[in-house]
Amino acid sequence: MPVRLIIDPLDFARNAGAHHGKIALSELERLQDYLIGNDGELQYAVTGTLNRDARPVLQIVVHGSINLQCQRCLGEFGHALDLQTDLLLAQNENELSRLDEDESVDCILAISDMDVLSLIEDEIILSLPISPRHGENQCSIDKTRSNDAAGEKPLFAALAALKNLH
Repeated sequence: MPVRLIIDPLDFARNAGAHHGKIALSELERLQDYLIGNDGELQYAVTGTLNRDARPVLQIVVHGSINLQCQRCLGEFGHALDLQTDLLLAQNENELSRLDEDESVDCILAISDMDVLSLIEDEIILSLPISPRHGENQCSIDKTRSNDAAGEKPLFAALAALKNLH
């Protein structure tokens, strides 16, 4: 079981708190449903600050690479994570509702015992593509199509030849 970092986000932001480290992919339980394999680790940093309006903000930065399944060819491919998110902290539900009306900022409710690694995991999951796919001409399916176009016999040509014999 990983050691969890629990903070009071309002105090963390007001005191310009900072924490950084590495976390193994295997420790991010909810992320496992999206991954192929859980080898490797991600680097993260969480910094507390006040914005220009003196409102508390958590800045989250995550770097690393994860392996996802291509929805086109079902093969594995590396997906680079390079996240930088600023989360405005609301002190209560009313403030959260008011701040959430501004679509240019991301706002969360500041609970007194916030699990930073769960927050990081949330941000990673929210950043994942809806339908992960290889780039153009990188899928194994694309390679098969290009081989067919290059004059190679289609995969089931031998079966078609057998059918024609009878």
